[in-house]
Amino acid sequence: MKFPQKHLAILGSTGSIGTQALDVVAANPDSFAVEILTAQNNADLLIQQAAQFRPHVVVIANESLYDKVFDALDPLGIQVYAGDKAIADVVQMDSIDTVLTSMVGYSGLIPTVKAIEAGKQIALANKETLVVAGELVTALAHQKGVSIYPVDSEHSAIFQCIVGEFHNPIEKILLTASGGPFRGKTRDELLHVTKAQALKHPNWSMGAKITIDSASLMNKGLEVIEAKWLFGLKAEQIEVVVHPQSIIHSMVQFEDGSIKAQMGLPDMRLPIQFALTYPHRLKADFPRFDFMQYPSLTFEQPDLKTFRNLQFAFDALECGGNMACIVNAANEIAVAAFLRDEVGFLEMSDLIETCMQKVTFIEKPTLDDYIETDAETRKVAEEWVNVHS
Repeated sequence: MKFPQKHLAILGSTGSIGTQALDVVAANPDSFAVEILTAQNNADLLIQQAAQFRPHVVVIANESLYDKVFDALDPLGIQVYAGDKAIADVVQMDSIDTVLTSMVGYSGLIPTVKAIEAGKQIALANKETLVVAGELVTALAHQKGVSIYPVDSEHSAIFQCIVGEFHNPIEKILLTASGGPFRGKTRDELLHVTKAQALKHPNWSMGAKITIDSASLMNKGLEVIEAKWLFGLKAEQIEVVVHPQSIIHSMVQFEDGSIKAQMGLPDMRLPIQFALTYPHRLKADFPRFDFMQYPSLTFEQPDLKTFRNLQFAFDALECGGNMACIVNAANEIAVAAFLRDEVGFLEMSDLIETCMQKVTFIEKPTLDDYIETDAETRKVAEEWVNVHS
């Protein structure tokens, strides 16, 4: 069966997900046409990508880099824009049918909302979009008849497990976590861990922010919240299991007790490709899993007392309203401060807890409320960093 060509906008094309998505495109040139590429600061790589894939439009969010990108790409006939608003505008172009949102953090929310409003299908790697405003975004997607296909390996695994089972209720899902570089460490051992140690993930190669989130288990917490909205679950239907080998990417348990698991080597290109090609599976030359190389797969409970961020995520789910938005914004400030060596590893959780207690809670937030909550939380968090750094 010939796969119908998809016309793509890749938001965050210079990041880990974006570059691997372009690897998938390069391996399947007849299946994909790149219409739009966007980046935050990496002008050099954006220029290189645009020269190779020849999109109609590129956007550099950092407006100070506009002249550099324009001078390089205008001779190639590529339109160049700058700024966050331009990203939200270009995703509505008629020439695209699928938007891969792989921007980092809260910045992905508004472009994703605008793409859904324009009826574009979404391949979602920006989990913060559903963490911040999951109820609003999923309702809008339903209203517009837009599908949101998960790119995170764990959510892709769940999606792959429920394909063909949509009529069968889910009893619970089991989100697997590697445990990160500090699995098994005590709070005393984590008091003085360094940025360099936290950035050494045992299984995955990712950007700095998501790698720190993985070390603190906040990434798993964000995935818990994302899973609620993607799959229509309650908090008690989501269980996190530490699986150090990262071979089982997640599991689904149905009402008869049967469990389906999706397995494979840690390689983000597979869930990216599946999100872009569903319901088809394109042939790929990704490395194949060999059971004989992994004679033992192990599982543990997460340590919620040491890694409090995961507990905060469950608390935010139970609380509802704008609490997950507060957690996300506080975490973004915390991670940035940790990467600047201004706060310690465990202090990131202290900062998030403070914001959960201090920032105004709104039970039924609108999009404007989410925007105001994000701004208020960042102000409270920055003040906390200034006091404690």
